[in-house]
Amino acid sequence: MPHSKPHATAVILPETELPASHPSALVGPRNIRRTQLPNGMLILTESMPHLRSVSMGVWIGTGSRDESPEMNGISHFVEHMLFKGTHHRTAQQIAREVDAIGGNLDAFTSKENICFNIKVLDSNVPAALDILSDLVLHPACAPAEVEREKNVILEEIKMDEDNPDYLVHEIFTQAFWKGHGLGRPILGTSKTVPTFTQQSTLAFHAERFTPANMILSAAGHLDHDHFVALAEKHFGQLPATAPNQYSKSAKPPKIHPSIKLRKKRSLEQSQLCVGVTAPPVAASERFAVYLLNTILGGGMSSRLFQTIREERGLVYSIYSEISPFRDTGLLAVYAGCAAERVPEVLRLTLAEFARLKAEPVTPEELTRAKDQMKGNIVLGLESSSSRMSNLARQQGYFGRFYSVDEVTHSIDAVTPQEIQSLAGRLFHTDAISLALLGNLQDLAITRDALAC
Repeated sequence: MPHSKPHATAVILPETELPASHPSALVGPRNIRRTQLPNGMLILTESMPHLRSVSMGVWIGTGSRDESPEMNGISHFVEHMLFKGTHHRTAQQIAREVDAIGGNLDAFTSKENICFNIKVLDSNVPAALDILSDLVLHPACAPAEVEREKNVILEEIKMDEDNPDYLVHEIFTQAFWKGHGLGRPILGTSKTVPTFTQQSTLAFHAERFTPANMILSAAGHLDHDHFVALAEKHFGQLPATAPNQYSKSAKPPKIHPSIKLRKKRSLEQSQLCVGVTAPPVAASERFAVYLLNTILGGGMSSRLFQTIREERGLVYSIYSEISPFRDTGLLAVYAGCAAERVPEVLRLTLAEFARLKAEPVTPEELTRAKDQMKGNIVLGLESSSSRMSNLARQQGYFGRFYSVDEVTHSIDAVTPQEIQSLAGRLFHTDAISLALLGNLQDLAITRDALAC
């Protein structure tokens, strides 16, 4: 049960919005259909007749950013507790029934979503949906299980804190979005997790797991009408509720550019994370920012990889990544190197920021980035699981569905001047944040050292 997922499929362009007056319709060239149950729950399907599998997922429109500071980690905790038994099945029965149909049951919690999903053969869809709906809707949350799982998650927190790659990102985000839900850890903390009870767990479940706040998406060898009939059998009896407003009314986070150095003498390598704010997931310039990221540090041909690893041999791992959310985003560079090499790696990274601002990328470099991005998107949508996730994310972030042709057209339309202009808006010395972790000894970094 991983606690985060990438947002790679959220870069796609809107196609045709389904009119709100239509409870069910065929949308777009990929046989995508959407039905809204009378209680407000959305059912999304994409038919993939050439497959023998079906992937389905229940997506809840809440995540760690929507928690209060005192309840930090409750979303992830509820995700765990739903696997510990329902009013109809024990945890062991859930495991046995999933194995009996050859299924793959999983879940994750992110900053903005909780998802429970299962992948099975097309002939086992009824049984799989019965298990999935029972797990999502009828958790037992026995007091003994609550206490036991709190200890499990406390160990998970310790495990992640022993992982320097994870820890430097946590140090960075907690400082970057200080005081906001996006800056708090998905797992919670050693102070908040022990306070969770059966009562608080069930109260959170009752508040957030409501029809208006859930999407059931499915992709594979299925028939939409038949799938909707099965879904209505399990979810249709839920009472209608008003849409939850905690996510839509939340204020965008205020950015706190900072320099954080944490010394940890036991580490052989120093970890570096440097970044700036980026556009939100649905921003009009999202294609330009993804291409900028690809050119900067998105692969082995990227500038950072070629300059800092291949030409100078200063690091083993270096990359940049985009983390887009509904109202903001983050563009960050990660690298691991010897402590004495940190100043040089940082200087070279900032030089690439400055270069993107100072001169347009070459047509050849941009074409290579576009081809890489288009290939990643197409290859990333080849399985029923990825299509299922893509459906839910499109609906959740855009309320629309997308075609690959429109994606590629929009990627191809990005110009070198757009990327240069975007870099000029993003990369400012006073907007850059830095986190360093390792045996730093007497290393000191000032704001002047972040000039780009």
